[in-house]
Amino acid sequence: MSRIQFGRRSFLGIGMAGGLTSLSVSRLLAQTAKNGDRPGSAKNVLVILEQGGMSHIDTWDPKPESLADNRSPYKPINTNAPGIQFTELLSRTSQVADKLTVIRSMHHKNGIASGHPKGTQYALSGHVPGGPVEMPDIGSVVGHRINSHCSYLPSYIMAPGNHEQAKMTTRGFLPPGNEVYKTGGRDLSDPKWKVSGLGLNEAIGAERIRSRLRLLNEIDLGFPVHSSSDAESWMASMEQAEESLFHPQSEKAFALEDETHSIREEYGRGHRGQCYLLGRRLIEQGVRFVTIDVREPMTGKTPGGSNLNWDHHDFIYANGTCNLPGAGGGGRGRYGIGTWWMMGSVDQAFSALIRDMDDRGLLDDTLVCFVTEFGRTPKLNKHQGRDHWTGAYSIVMAGAGVPGGQVIGASNKQGGYVTEDAYTPEDYAATVYSKLGLHLGDPLRTQDDRPIFLSAEGQPIRGV
Repeated sequence: MSRIQFGRRSFLGIGMAGGLTSLSVSRLLAQTAKNGDRPGSAKNVLVILEQGGMSHIDTWDPKPESLADNRSPYKPINTNAPGIQFTELLSRTSQVADKLTVIRSMHHKNGIASGHPKGTQYALSGHVPGGPVEMPDIGSVVGHRINSHCSYLPSYIMAPGNHEQAKMTTRGFLPPGNEVYKTGGRDLSDPKWKVSGLGLNEAIGAERIRSRLRLLNEIDLGFPVHSSSDAESWMASMEQAEESLFHPQSEKAFALEDETHSIREEYGRGHRGQCYLLGRRLIEQGVRFVTIDVREPMTGKTPGGSNLNWDHHDFIYANGTCNLPGAGGGGRGRYGIGTWWMMGSVDQAFSALIRDMDDRGLLDDTLVCFVTEFGRTPKLNKHQGRDHWTGAYSIVMAGAGVPGGQVIGASNKQGGYVTEDAYTPEDYAATVYSKLGLHLGDPLRTQDDRPIFLSAEGQPIRGV
């Protein structure tokens, strides 16, 4: 193990609250844009990751002509975009359809990512998991290649990042500084919710920390590292930690209580609504890449619920809990897709997000992506649920020059297979990179200098 000489910032962490070091580590080595990259139509990206496999035929891609035994009970409704229909579960979102592009032809080419962990990793990275090299998240790549406008926060933030599939985030072969920063927080609707580690250690205080910085300015300390890259990472970590520690906006960026009462009500006072609102708030601060991964937490308001994501294997159309007699087990912790805890809160929060970002001018240069890792089967199973399905599903994009009021691609009348303009998560990733101005032909490099292309199997989605 080699050693490297560090200057005064080697000891900066002594004065920080515990969580700040992990926050600052996620911004390392992301300070210089690669030669060849050009400014794109998007400056920032906000991803709404609704994990669990949302049913496309109950939401974005209604199928009123499917067989009666398998048909969704939720009827198609017109949107404010001529010729486009969603189901009635998206009644509020239907009124901002003129800002949205719905891609109804997403699919997977193989079954490798048909389960939630690998499916989530596929959605996060745009690469099929399990290859010879672990591929980084799209957000990690973006943070590595482009400066962030927000110097006091990480380039790639996930909020809250605490459900079981959030562990599938990865920086892959990129340096440690490209790790996602997860805010944590079980319930963002709780008035006491705070991001830990975003303040000075009160037992030490600002003046003592500044005094230590002055003292350490003259000290070099041998620090054990495995490589010069590790050393640069830690040096950059300490430098950014100092800025985060003393910058007045570090804590304010997450202060939902600073939002007006009317805005918080518009998004919805539940966990999901406040997560979406936090996403807008972080984009407004200039954070380059934000992922909101949200599910309503289990509370006394949701009896019989234990994991309120979209994995509706049982009684998908229940009026409350899916944990009903005859449930097979896979989806018993859900609530029915039509309940407020599921699509009700999504419809409210997403429509509010699009309106709010448009009103603030943020849609002009922010790419908003609403994604899920796959869809649900067009056929109901024996437990009156829908199982995992990768043959066809939908995602949505808006902002940063994405034309509104359009549908791209199509699935058949049952919603089982793509019939027009098929796209994959690789194409989704290529679209995000291209919108940001990253050149797909300019590869990343592994530690052994192996070239890795951003989206070797993908092409930007036409019409987006």
